Amino acid sequence: MYLTESGSTNCPLQPFITDMFSFGKDRLSVGFVLDLLKKPDLGILSEAVVHKITQNAGHVSKMASGDAPVYGINTGFGPLCDTLISPEQTAELQHNLLISHSVGVGDPISETMARTMLICKVHALAQGFSGVQPQTIAFLLTMVREGITPIVPEKGSVGASGDLAPLAHLFLPLLGLGEVFFQGKRQSARGVLEKLGLSPIQLGPKEGLALINGTQFMLAHAVHGVARLHHHLEWADVIGALSIEALMGSVKPFESRLHDLRPFRGNQLVAQRLRKLINGSEVLASHAECGRVQDPYSLRCMPQVHGASRNAWLHLKEVTEIELNAVTDNPVVLGPEEALSGGNFHGQPIALPLDYATVAAAELGNIADRRCYLMLEGRYGLPRLLLQDTGLNSGFMIPQYTTAALVSENKSLCFPASADSIPTSLGQEDHVSMGSISGRKLHIVLDNLAYIQAIELLYATQAIAFRRPLKSSPIIEEIIGLVRKKVNFATQDKVLSSDIYALHQLILSDTLTQTLAAHEDLNDGFESFGLY
Repeated sequence: MYLTESGSTNCPLQPFITDMFSFGKDRLSVGFVLDLLKKPDLGILSEAVVHKITQNAGHVSKMASGDAPVYGINTGFGPLCDTLISPEQTAELQHNLLISHSVGVGDPISETMARTMLICKVHALAQGFSGVQPQTIAFLLTMVREGITPIVPEKGSVGASGDLAPLAHLFLPLLGLGEVFFQGKRQSARGVLEKLGLSPIQLGPKEGLALINGTQFMLAHAVHGVARLHHHLEWADVIGALSIEALMGSVKPFESRLHDLRPFRGNQLVAQRLRKLINGSEVLASHAECGRVQDPYSLRCMPQVHGASRNAWLHLKEVTEIELNAVTDNPVVLGPEEALSGGNFHGQPIALPLDYATVAAAELGNIADRRCYLMLEGRYGLPRLLLQDTGLNSGFMIPQYTTAALVSENKSLCFPASADSIPTSLGQEDHVSMGSISGRKLHIVLDNLAYIQAIELLYATQAIAFRRPLKSSPIIEEIIGLVRKKVNFATQDKVLSSDIYALHQLILSDTLTQTLAAHEDLNDGFESFGLY
């Protein structure tokens, strides 16, 4: 599914033409991208899509041999847009574009992230407005299916004219250049192609430009940001409910009548989840007539804080799925003689929501740290520092130092990258989005959030043990059981880092998703907050 240097195909397109997910035709969701990563054979090119791609590539070929200047087809790039290129130099122009733009630095992004970039790019190109040949797209699908994952440095994109440097590295293997991950090893792209009997391709008119123009680096970060933030939002409610029980908090602030008066959907969802998570709790029933008038904000305002983060998540999901199904190339080839130059490559529409989501993720950690602090104070019948015998023992004092450090680090990462712009390309590209930085920062914050949630889970399960023999709700008791398989109740000082690590691994696993699968009613009426 690739071109030889002579231009002929030595692998047919037919294996991709089935009735499965059709790139360039069907609508791609975040959930389905995750499915394609696990089962790349689900993605195909239909006959109708191949026909449209072929037709569009023909339009570009005619433009390349014509006299009228068309940006990136028979002209140079960026500030060189007024420099005409002869038809004989078309292939060299596109080849030079890829190699000259491969200037990324830093560590490689993960294989999963790079493969996501490939999937996103295939879907954008397959819509038939970029002028690429079907064989080029088929080559990319072969890379996905064979597990050939390009080495893409994490830094170097300013997020306008698209993610130029990362995308250039992503597609160097098409030319037999660069490096790839293959079968667990970092190898030269040319060597891997030779092992598989594949030949580098010769780029046709505009193909190099179509490959590197786009937002697929920041889009891949958004896709996984949506998935990861969703995962931590689910944990936030569960751990928050556990902390409410540990601190003998009230469920009254979560009544639907209250939230119907301020009907933000995220708030309403979190309030519903908290009510259902705690429903049937003996702990809750035991203090129904207590004289406590109001709980601290970190308990009482969970629907407003977690809910605001859910609203931010929903916005990111909606924007990400628009971008997943968009054409972010330039120029866009609309007909036989029409290549429209514009700014669909500009990352601002996705950079802003990525920054917003970063703040939303950081706030989940911020309020979790406050609940950790509450559990240490010795209030509401809990022993100070969550240990009966303190003085000789420091108890659980110090893990909150870690949450404080992580929360502070996250706050420093909340400055919006999209608020910055530095002119590039001799001023031709005088406003850029920096959306690639927005995407990378979001994942750093999520990394930190996982540890913060692990520590709150450690605290809450330690604290709720002091409510025994009373039991919490069936769901919460199930979560406690999962924790106790990994971490024991503490009666004296011990090395807590191993407990934190064990719960961190639990947080990152699919265990919660599997546990809550039997409780689908938690999200009843809020289907838009799912991944599909």
